[in-house]
Order: sequence, then structure tokens, then C-alpha cells
Amino acid sequence: MNTSPAPSPPFPPASPYRGRLAPSPTGLLHLGHARTFWTAQERCRAAGGTLVLRNEDLDSTRYKMEFVDAMIEDLRWFGFEWQEGPDCGGGFGPYSQSERMRFYLDALEKLRAGGFIYPCTCSRKDIQAASRAPHANDDAEPIYPGTCRDKSPSTPNSQLSTRFAWRFRVPDGETIAFVDGNCGAQRFIAGKDFGDFVVWRQDDVPAYQLACAVDDAAMGITEVVRGADLLLSTARQLLLHRALGWMPPVFFHCELLRDENGVRLAKRHDALSLRALRGAGRTPEELRAAWR
Repeated sequence: MNTSPAPSPPFPPASPYRGRLAPSPTGLLHLGHARTFWTAQERCRAAGGTLVLRNEDLDSTRYKMEFVDAMIEDLRWFGFEWQEGPDCGGGFGPYSQSERMRFYLDALEKLRAGGFIYPCTCSRKDIQAASRAPHANDDAEPIYPGTCRDKSPSTPNSQLSTRFAWRFRVPDGETIAFVDGNCGAQRFIAGKDFGDFVVWRQDDVPAYQLACAVDDAAMGITEVVRGADLLLSTARQLLLHRALGWMPPVFFHCELLRDENGVRLAKRHDALSLRALRGAGRTPEELRAAWR
């Protein structure tokens, strides 16, 4: 298992610092979550900032209430302390995404009015069959082939199927560049490294990219600490921040924790869930010591 800690460059100058933990209740949290979240907490503490717990519970097909309760309990057991969240409130709530729909609808309307999105009737199967190129394992979204790009935000519903998604039109050929606090300079070419992406799903739920960008902006998050598998998502979200006229946070992407076979940890690694480790008599201090 790769346990080498990520280096910690100087903190961004933004003040006051606001960081966040943003787990999704679709399974038990594992040791990889804990290490990334611990980095977020340590950076927030060092900056004298406020740490926010956000419950990303939009995926109704996988979300279970029992995982929300387990998430909070396991985080507390491990030693996490947040100042705002679904269990303690705060000035930027609600802190569960399922209760924040008005924020997402407002952002969607701004994107529609600005001509940044278009309705897409393609199914996942259609996209997989026509996609120009699949993405690497760390990013499951293939390059969209542009099938519905000629549809405008004002296309009448009568010309659409009963179910459609809203897709963001990326500026083909533009380089989206940012300096990550851990991984350094990053450059992604829109239309080549990633294509038009969904911001509102066919089941009438905001997609991850939109919900994440909206909440980070609305909650005043100044630095996003998360896994390196989301570097490409950052390029997408920077485009959303720009389209919506928002100042984006800075980013710090942590190396992923992997098992003995080099496979990154996922919620299917039940033996390495915080709940299983706790049941086996392991202590948070012992587990954290292995990262040093």
C-alpha cells in the first residue's frame, strides 16, 4: 500500500481560509478518504480557518441514510472536527446537497440564459458508441461526440425527447491551466482532454460538476483539498466558475491511497473501511502514524 504523505507547500493567501470535507453517503468511508480529509483538516488548522462538512447526497440511486449517520460517526471517531455542517449548522447552510436545489436551479438558469449549455438527448450507450476517445481510469467520462451541439438553450421541448440532460459547451482548443498546490502546473485542452459535460442529468438532478462548483462558491470555500483523480474535474469546474462570474477557489489534489496491488482504494474495499478498522481494534493514532 502506498502510504507516502503528500508534501505541503505554502498555503494560499486568501483570508479567511475556508476548507471543506465533502463525502458522499454511498458507502462506508475508507482509509483513503481519511487521509485526504486529514490533509484538508491539517491545512485548514494551519491556516487558522473554518472547516465545513458537506453531505453530498444527490445520488439517490446509491445514497442511504444509514451511510450519513455512519459517515459522521466515523469521521468523529477518527478525530475530525468541523465548525459547520449538517449536524451542527452554520451560516452557509443547508449542508446537505439534497436540500440545496434552489442554488443549483439558479445556476442552471444563469448558464442557460448565457448560452453556455444545451439540451442533450443522448443516452450513455449512445455516447459510448459514438465517443471519439475514452478517458483514463481516473476519469470515467468519455469525450462527448457533439451529437446534440446544434441544439440551443431555447430549443422547444417538442423537438426533444421527454428526457434530456443539460450539457456544458466547452471552448474547443482552449487550454485550461491552473497551478495545483500539490501536483503543480496543470494544463488541459478543452475538446481534447475533456469534452462537453453534463451539468444537469436526465433524471432531473444536478450533476457533480455543477453541484460542486455551486456549493464551493456559495459556501465561500477558499481551498479545495481532494484526490488527484479529480484533476480533470477541476478544469471543468473552472469553466463553470468563469461562466457564472465567480472567483474559483485554489486546489490541492492529494495522491491516492492504493492497496497492495496498486489499485486505488474504493468503497468496495470493505476491509479498509474506517468502520472495519475500528472494529478490528485499530486506533486513529496508529493509522495516521503509518502516513508519516
